[in-house]
Amino acid sequence: MAQLTAQGRRKLMALQLLLWHSALWAGQEAIPLVSVTSPPPSLPWPRSFLLKSLEQVRKIQTRNSELLEQLCATYKLCHPEELVLLGHSLGIPKAPLSHCSSQALQLTKCLHQLHSGLFLYGGLLQALAGISPEVAPTLDMLQLDVANFATTIWQQMETLGVAPTAQPTQSTLPTFTSAFQRRAGGVLAASHLQSFLETAHCALNHWV
Repeated sequence: MAQLTAQGRRKLMALQLLLWHSALWAGQEAIPLVSVTSPPPSLPWPRSFLLKSLEQVRKIQTRNSELLEQLCATYKLCHPEELVLLGHSLGIPKAPLSHCSSQALQLTKCLHQLHSGLFLYGGLLQALAGISPEVAPTLDMLQLDVANFATTIWQQMETLGVAPTAQPTQSTLPTFTSAFQRRAGGVLAASHLQSFLETAHCALNHWV
């Protein structure tokens, strides 16, 4: 009888051990799994710079659209595509932003192209001085906005240690011999600037 009792105790202990393991396993299954996610990628440029730049781009786009609308309403120059040949003869340049496209984004080169383009368009806007009293206030404010954005880009290049040793020099600007040429040049310059800003906005917004 004593032997049976000992055997029963062993069976009881084995059963208790089995129940304990079952309970432990069930408890582990009930614990929700914590998903391990990789940290967000670090931004190539400071977020404060990106947000400030996007704000400046939108401000210039708004002002530039106002200039185009005024030239259209006042002088019926509403279709830049009709002035392309005249633009070639006047020498109205178009700044590239090939290094800022989503397919071929190169950060340092993109900054350089942004600054060079803004410097170019700032010079073109300056060459339009005296275009007409009606659009002069908008033109002046647009020129100031472009200069401010160029300064922002230059300061970021200095922070990153990739700024050129000297500010770029302005290339030869177009010479207008008539009021019509100056106004047509204004339409073309503003149209080129608008395309430039759209690409810049996409590149900056890609990293926000």
